[in-house]
Amino acid sequence: MEWQLRRNLMAKTEIYIYGASGHGKVIADIARDNGYERIVFLDDNGNMKFSPCLPKADIIIAIGDNFTREKIQKKVVSAGFNVVNLIHSSAVVSKSAKFGKGIVVMPRAVINADAVIKDGAIINTGAVVEHDCVIGEFSHLSPNAAIAGGVIVGDRVHLGILSAVIQQITIGKNSKIGAGAAVIKDIPADSVAVGVPAKVIHSI
Repeated sequence: MEWQLRRNLMAKTEIYIYGASGHGKVIADIARDNGYERIVFLDDNGNMKFSPCLPKADIIIAIGDNFTREKIQKKVVSAGFNVVNLIHSSAVVSKSAKFGKGIVVMPRAVINADAVIKDGAIINTGAVVEHDCVIGEFSHLSPNAAIAGGVIVGDRVHLGILSAVIQQITIGKNSKIGAGAAVIKDIPADSVAVGVPAKVIHSI
């Protein structure tokens, strides 16, 4: 009976959103902006949980934590679900930019020429990715973060709200950049950096 209900539900829906938090609500709005009329939220702490036995459909992972998002995206891919990208219509995206899978680009974000956005990245509201930048897998640029040309952001990096990175900087994997920080030197992997200019305060 339960699986019949789920199949009937999926017959009327077009995308799963895995994560029913506030972040999921924002992504649901972007899904509607992309033409999805019917949405099913999945949440491991809610009534509708993910199962490999669910009817196969498009899916996006709506979880802010980079490590958790990576783990779940790999799980749903291995189960045969189609992980999609959701890019809001108000975002400005160069035709030469390259994208992996499971990426969310939120309203008024800018992604310029020859940028590379890898799997599972979040480009949040109003964030700017300049030309020739590389955003690593499952990284997150918070609202109004801005990175200048040629910046390399490693995997699972989190750039805080209103942070800024000057051109040709490299930020190592797993690092966290605090809100409002100004990054003018390379940041090693597994570091937390804050301030203006940004300084590493400890390792992760």
